[in-house]
Amino acid sequence: MTDTWRLLITPPARGAWNMAVDEAILEHIGRGEALPTLRLYAWQPACLSLGQAQPFTDIDIQRLNARGWEVVRRPTGGRAILHTDELTYSITAPIEEPRMAGSVLESYNRLAPALLKAVKSLGLPVEIKEDSHTHSEKPNPVCFEVPSAYEITVHGKKLIGSAQARRKDGVLQHGSLPLSGNLARITEVLSFADESARQDAAERLLARATTVQSILGREVLWNEAAQAFIQAFEEVLDLKFEEKPLSASESGRADDLVRKKYDHPEWMKRV
Repeated sequence: MTDTWRLLITPPARGAWNMAVDEAILEHIGRGEALPTLRLYAWQPACLSLGQAQPFTDIDIQRLNARGWEVVRRPTGGRAILHTDELTYSITAPIEEPRMAGSVLESYNRLAPALLKAVKSLGLPVEIKEDSHTHSEKPNPVCFEVPSAYEITVHGKKLIGSAQARRKDGVLQHGSLPLSGNLARITEVLSFADESARQDAAERLLARATTVQSILGREVLWNEAAQAFIQAFEEVLDLKFEEKPLSASESGRADDLVRKKYDHPEWMKRV
């Protein structure tokens, strides 16, 4: 039997609001007040997101502010991502939802074929990276430099990065598909010992991660990528989507989380 999930498409927004909305949806799903949700969104202005446990000192805040970019700390793990020129997705569902059950890798492995089909439908020769390895012994603040287990790659270069938060009442997985732009821009706002180290990091990143436009040689608009995600998730996961907005309760809770958490120094600088 095909299950019905909510499809939520929100306009480009600040990083703090984007993260607050994902958490508000998770809370409402945990209380049975919302359907499992696929949300598709974008970021405005450009925003650097840190993993939940990533040191705030990884950022060069003066460089960030000089570019007019924002920063937010995600509720999920992983390393820094610069959100701009991309499609971001989030999947939120109850802990008992069969597609999300089990461990992080088990649930991600069920969702990965839908991600794979979405980007394949755009014409990308993608594959799933099934083993994790690292190219450097040094800790690296950049999420997109090294493919992790079950992530989507093209010719060995990372294309989609995803992360999960699992709670007793639900699961949130979100991830980014870079559509265009220079991925090395992120190194402009991170802390390095010197400019040589910054340049080395930029070169490593470009060698190990890529964008849709870089592979296809053409621009893919946000709406085109979004439709590919919607169709792939319906087909691969046997879902029917109903497009519905945030409820008044979800919107109110998101605004509350912006003030009390995602825009608050205690959360931002907790590590």
